[in-house]
Amino acid sequence: MWMSILIAVGALVLLAMVFGALLGYASERFRVEGNPLVDQIDALLPQTQCGQCGFPGCRPYAQSIVDGDAINKCPPGGESTIQALADLLDVEPQPLDAEHGEEHPRRVAVIREDECIGCTKCIQACPVDAILGAARHMHTVIESECTGCDLCVDPCPVDCIDMVELATDIHSWRWDRPDASPMTGQVIASDRSTEARA
Repeated sequence: MWMSILIAVGALVLLAMVFGALLGYASERFRVEGNPLVDQIDALLPQTQCGQCGFPGCRPYAQSIVDGDAINKCPPGGESTIQALADLLDVEPQPLDAEHGEEHPRRVAVIREDECIGCTKCIQACPVDAILGAARHMHTVIESECTGCDLCVDPCPVDCIDMVELATDIHSWRWDRPDASPMTGQVIASDRSTEARA
């Protein structure tokens, strides 16, 4: 009896090893290589997954840009993202397409927890899983994960979600892109002090 069990277990282990090796070989042999330009564009997009551009997320929009779509459909990214995309693709930057929304300072969702009925509709709508809660219990937003996409606001049946601008701090400051300066290459005082120490 024990011998037949050992033979059966051994046969299953052998089959698992053979099929595992076949799957490993097939994954290497039939790998589909992606376009590296899509990866570069996707890295420049803000990853809000908000759908304001007309695509279900940032990666499909990146693929669409590679296929020739306009680079100015991302309100959360704003002018700085449009400029970065234009630099990468070596095209002229275009103003933000107002049809897709307008640029605004970074915002996060805030749930008024005492009014929340725990319906979970906001949890289902959030594309980045930034909302915690359970059925019939209050929900809360993880501020560091919230992308400010607004997708949780409309499904809320009791209208207890507000979009609040983040206070300006070192992490949310919107630094302007430096202008091209005719003084490029000139030494500044801090460089001189570094050279003197060397």
